[in-house]
Amino acid sequence: MIPALLLAIAAPAAAVSPIAEVICDSTSALHDRLAHRFGERRSATGVQGPDQIMEVWTDARGDWTLVVSYATGTSCIVAMGKDWTTHRHDPA
Repeated sequence: MIPALLLAIAAPAAAVSPIAEVICDSTSALHDRLAHRFGERRSATGVQGPDQIMEVWTDARGDWTLVVSYATGTSCIVAMGKDWTTHRHDPA
């Protein structure tokens, strides 16, 4: 799934790593692709700075995509992988 995502979002590249370069698009277009073409949903968000939000998108199989969204309206895929799990912290 991950290599297919890269091929569908960016022009094919002859790179060894599946994320050899950062893939950017308008935030709405990137979110639409992740949600509708690849069945991912935004699972977590965090503020990285005054103009950046980090987002983790996941699907039911555990594939994940790390996206940074900028205040300018652009978002970039900066990492992706598989076997995403969520750990709950019990404060008790």
